[in-house]
Amino acid sequence: MQANGFFQGIGEAVGEAIQALVAFLLALFTQFFDAFEAFIDGLARALGISPSFFSILVLVIGLWLLWGALRAFLRGAFISGIVRTLLGLLVLGWLLM
Repeated sequence: MQANGFFQGIGEAVGEAIQALVAFLLALFTQFFDAFEAFIDGLARALGISPSFFSILVLVIGLWLLWGALRAFLRGAFISGIVRTLLGLLVLGWLLM
């Protein structure tokens, strides 16, 4: 009987530790994703776009094209830089309409 109570106590202690760890991680990730959602909502509201996944994806693609244009200009590829700039501005202009 005594050995059974000892292992039961250890099991309860380990179970409570796991439960506390899971509760902590759940709270941490919940706060992280709430902050990320608030950031996306504020970004979308400032740009005047909907905070949908598609809109954010198009925004990232447009910014990626402009970043590629800047890199092309810095390495001396002016035609590629102009093409990427025009494509990036076309994508971002379409998004912001």
